[in-house]
Amino acid sequence: MLKSKDVLNKDGKQFHLNCTSKDIGEYVLLPGDPERTNLIAQKLDNSKLIGQNRELRVWTGMLNDKKVSVVSTGMGGPSTAIAVEELIHCGAHTFIRVGTSGRVGEKSQDKKYIGAIFTSAIRDEGTSKSYVPAEYPAVANIDVINALIKASQKLKCNFLPGIGHSKESFYGEVDPESMPIDEELKSKWRVWQRANAVATEMESSTLFVVSSIRGVRAGSICAYDFMNEETINVAIEAIKNLIILDNANTI
Repeated sequence: MLKSKDVLNKDGKQFHLNCTSKDIGEYVLLPGDPERTNLIAQKLDNSKLIGQNRELRVWTGMLNDKKVSVVSTGMGGPSTAIAVEELIHCGAHTFIRVGTSGRVGEKSQDKKYIGAIFTSAIRDEGTSKSYVPAEYPAVANIDVINALIKASQKLKCNFLPGIGHSKESFYGEVDPESMPIDEELKSKWRVWQRANAVATEMESSTLFVVSSIRGVRAGSICAYDFMNEETINVAIEAIKNLIILDNANTI
């Protein structure tokens, strides 16, 4: 299995996360916003702030007697890839992105859905292309997908499963007229709408590609428009489901 090189700081810790394997759980929740880590960490038992460097804030606590971490990635693919690579170096093997997204295809416009569970993601960004050619799919892990769907059903939360869209530029979506390639951006947006993409954000495709190459599991759940309590609760419940599944598989 391909693994990236450990790049350590002068204290012998991961260069950007500034932590070691003893600080990180095998299961990790990945919001983009550092402030959002505080909310999610409250759902863990005995959670402790490990530290923060740049946009990367790290908490670790317990769920079902397993160490679980919450780590912010910042916005976009580059910082997401850095966080995931260094978390894998620390022993993490299961990731769930907990983010926000916009609605895209016709089905996602139905207001009964409060967010989306990504089964895969359109690679409309540049970071993952630094790993592998565009033909390689950005696919979520089936165990993580199933755990998220099961959790949403148990908590009676309406999330739309489907193909997400990960973009490189926020303003290229919300203000294409200000870009020299506005006609290209508008044309591509119509493609994603007609192709039934369920949501748009900036991190999931990078997460899925890096995780697939490194041999770890990843999935993504995103609230529509703004973060809500239900999205966090479903992600927490999904981690519990995965811990139960993993415990059963080790017996």
